Amino acid sequence: MDYMKRALELAALARGHTGPNPMVGAVLVKDGQVLGEGFHRRAGEPHAEVHALRQAGEAAGGATLFVNLEPCAHYGRTPPCTRELIAAGIAQVHMAMLDPNPLVSGRGKAELEAAGITTIVGEHVEEAQALNEVFVKYITTRHPFVIAKFAMSLDGKIATSAGESRWITGEEARRYVHRLRDTVDAVMVGVNTVIADDPLLTARLEAPDLRQPLRVIVDSKGRTPLHARVLDHRLPGKTIIAASELIPEGKLAGFEDQGIEVLISPARGGMVDLERLMQALGQREISSVLLEGGGTILASAFAAGLVDKVLAFIAPKIIGGKAAPTPVGGEGAPSLAQALTLKRVAVERFGPDVLISGYTR
Repeated sequence: MDYMKRALELAALARGHTGPNPMVGAVLVKDGQVLGEGFHRRAGEPHAEVHALRQAGEAAGGATLFVNLEPCAHYGRTPPCTRELIAAGIAQVHMAMLDPNPLVSGRGKAELEAAGITTIVGEHVEEAQALNEVFVKYITTRHPFVIAKFAMSLDGKIATSAGESRWITGEEARRYVHRLRDTVDAVMVGVNTVIADDPLLTARLEAPDLRQPLRVIVDSKGRTPLHARVLDHRLPGKTIIAASELIPEGKLAGFEDQGIEVLISPARGGMVDLERLMQALGQREISSVLLEGGGTILASAFAAGLVDKVLAFIAPKIIGGKAAPTPVGGEGAPSLAQALTLKRVAVERFGPDVLISGYTR
């Protein structure tokens, strides 16, 4: 049995529910037998190693631990896992990767080794890094991991020239997006998308532990209609308006009277400064943002270098029309040499639609 792979599978069970903490799974093994296993369920609750130790009980002495992230050696919301492992008499710890958290990074490994525990680092390291890509970005920069998502026709249109956009992709692709919303901390769109599409931006799934992301409307001058569905107080979760100091007092008062929080960020070029907005969201422990468009805000995010990952759905439809909008607006790259080329590209099928994903760096 591949015990590290099992640890990664356990960790992934809590996808979207541990932020701003990482996803961690742990497996305790002795003499070829699994004594205990566990995963970190949500921030503030026991870590994966503790769950595995509790399952194993006194039999943990002399066992080997497989964990996808270096055990913590500091006091956070919970005590250090290293001390629990040392007290239990663990003989060896295999960790897929060191913790990028500056409070840990190598300290956990060193503390275990100082107590006579053998440590091994690197098994399934690439899978471990991919699993916690959100945590790695957030804990080292305090800025959210930003995913740009859009759906377009085969000829690169996100709506018809008359503005119709429902639905370009099919049901399977849309269901994937709802699952994605369940795993991120925030969903963000520009005000033009709200005006044109009147979206809900909720995760709509049949799941007992469904978690609604924070809904962020980037609206520098407060143009979001007060009757927009996304502002309905009966919706699960919370919506905030990210405006600039250019918002009129009357508009600001209208949102506040309706119980909608307005987050004021500085303006840049007459628009909300997205970099400052992401910084403000990071201070709220928003570790991941799903940026769903439209073309203006996506162009600004790409131009500012804020996008980490791209999810581009392509439907086998030809819309045509010079006036039909495309996913990314703005001035664009002046030459092909300056165009953004994605790395680590992957292709998946969702019914008739294709998803192309990749990373900007």
